Amino acid sequence: MSDEPNLDDFFPPRASLDKTPAAEPLGIVMAGSLSKGLDVKLAGKRLIEGLAVGRYVVIHGQGQQFFCMINDVALDNTNPLVEKSPPDMSNPILDRIHRGATVFGRVHVAPMLVLDGDTPKPVKTVPSHFAEVYDATEEDINRVFGQADEEHFWVGAPLDMEETKIHLNVPRLVERSIGVFGKSGTGKSFLTRILLTGVIKQRAAVNLIFDMHNDYGWEIRTEQRESVKGLKQLFGGQVAVATLDDESSRRRGVRPDFVITLGYDEIEPEDIAMLRQTMDLSDRMIDAAYLLRRIWGKGWIRRLLHADGEEIEMISGTTSIHASTLPALSSRLGRFRRFDFLKEETTDKPVEKILEYLEAGKSIVLEFGRYGNALEAYILVANYLTRRIHDQYVRRMEQALGDRSQEPRPLLITIEEAHKFLDPQIARQTIFGIIARELRKYNVTLLVVDQRPSGIDEEVMSQIGTRITALLDNERDIQAVLTGVSGAGGLREVLARLDTQQQALIMGHAVPMPVVVQVRPWDAKLYAIEGTAGDESLTLMADRASRTLYGDEGFEGFN
Repeated sequence: MSDEPNLDDFFPPRASLDKTPAAEPLGIVMAGSLSKGLDVKLAGKRLIEGLAVGRYVVIHGQGQQFFCMINDVALDNTNPLVEKSPPDMSNPILDRIHRGATVFGRVHVAPMLVLDGDTPKPVKTVPSHFAEVYDATEEDINRVFGQADEEHFWVGAPLDMEETKIHLNVPRLVERSIGVFGKSGTGKSFLTRILLTGVIKQRAAVNLIFDMHNDYGWEIRTEQRESVKGLKQLFGGQVAVATLDDESSRRRGVRPDFVITLGYDEIEPEDIAMLRQTMDLSDRMIDAAYLLRRIWGKGWIRRLLHADGEEIEMISGTTSIHASTLPALSSRLGRFRRFDFLKEETTDKPVEKILEYLEAGKSIVLEFGRYGNALEAYILVANYLTRRIHDQYVRRMEQALGDRSQEPRPLLITIEEAHKFLDPQIARQTIFGIIARELRKYNVTLLVVDQRPSGIDEEVMSQIGTRITALLDNERDIQAVLTGVSGAGGLREVLARLDTQQQALIMGHAVPMPVVVQVRPWDAKLYAIEGTAGDESLTLMADRASRTLYGDEGFEGFN
C-alpha cells in the first residue's frame, strides 16, 4: 500500500480564496545610471495615462529595494517606422500585437533611498537590468516618512494615494529655518497654517507670527468666501492674539489678548535702515539718522518731525549733513503719522510682554489689521520686535552656559514678504539674515513665506533647512528654490507641474527625501484631530458673547 502513488504529489494544494493576489509589476528596468536616473519599460497592461510625475515606485533588486520617484513619462517604440505609418489600432488584433511590443510606455525614475529594514539609507548603486518595478504601497511610504507619533505630524498624502499619510518630523523641521514658497494664489498661508499647527501641537517651539493680512489668528475667509478657524480657535490658551489695530480686530469679532504700541523714542536708526528700499531712503539719509541719534538722543525722530526750517538749517550748518538731506528724511519719516500704533511717548513695553507669553509656552499671532497693506509698517514692526527679542535670546543663552534647563524655549518667527527682509543688498546686516545663518545657535529660527524666492539672498536660501514649495512659474524662482538640491533637474519638472492649489513639493531637513503632497484640508476633521479647543459649541458661545459685548459691525449700542 505504501508504494501506491499519492495524488498530492502531483497536484499542488488549491490556493486559498482569502489570499490577496500578488501585486502586478509596473514594469522592468531597462537602462540608466545613478546620476541621471533609470528608464523603466511599462508592462503591456499598464496604462501610461495612470502615471504622473511625483509618484513613488519601488524597484525590487536582487538584494535591495530602491525607493524612487517618477520625474518623467514618455512614449517609446521598437520600430521608428511605426511613427511614420501608424497601424490601424481600431483592429483589436493589431492593437494586441503592437501595444506593449512595438509601442510601449516608458517612465524615468530617480532612485532616492534604499529600503533596508526600518531605516532608509542613501542610494549608492543601481538595480540590475530587468529588475521589477512596483507601485509604492502605504507600508513603503510609512517606512520612509514615519508614522504619526510624538515627533511626526500629518501634512498630506502622496499623489494618487489619498488614503496614505505623509508625516513631517517636527523637531527636525524647527531645527533650521523653513521656507514656504509659491506664486500668488497657491495657498501659501494655508500651507503655513498647517505647519504651525504641527509645531504648536507637538510643542516643538513657541511661535511669533507677524500676521500681515490676519490669516492665522482668528476666523479666516477662504477664496470661496467660507469661514474657517484660526490658530487661536483651534488651540485656545496655547495661542495669544496681539494686535496693532484694536479697532479692526474687534470689528472682526476678535478679542485680542493685548494691544501693541511703539514709541518714537524707542525707534533706533537700525530700525529705519531696514526701510531703505520701501521708503526710498538714501545712504545720506541713513547716515543722518545715526548722527541725529547721537546729537539729540532718544527723541530724535520726534524732534526732527517738529523741527522748523531754522533748526534744520542750524543742524546742517554745524554737521556734515547735506542741507537737502534733513528735509527729505523728515518728509519720509512723516509717513509714520498715519500709524496710530506709533506714539510720541508710551509706557508700554511690548518686547517684555511678548517674552512673557513666549516663556509661558504660548505662541503669539500679531495682527496688523488695516496696517497690513502698508509695507513700511510691517517691516518696521517686524524688524523692531525681532531685533530686541533676538538680543534677549542671545543674552539668556549665554547666561545659561550650556545648562539646557535654563535655556529659553525654541522660538520660530514667521514673516511674510520675506524678500523685503532678505534682499541680497541688505540680508547680511539685517536681523533676519543673521538668524537664518545662525542655524538655531540661540534657539531662534525663521519661517519665511514668499512668492519671489529669487529675491532672497543666495546664502540665506542655502541655510533654509526645509523648503515647502507650491506652484512657481518663474524660471528664476524655480532655480532659486532648487539651488543646492540633489537631483534638481528631475524635481524641476515635478515642481512645474503641480496643481495651482493644495499641492506642494517638500524637501530638506524635515523629510528623508523630496515628496510631493496633496496638502490635507483645513476642515472640521482637522479641528477634531489636532485642536484642543475645537468644540463647536464653545466657539458659538464665544462668538455670541463677543457680539453681546461689542456688537456686530455697524452696531450702535443698546437702548
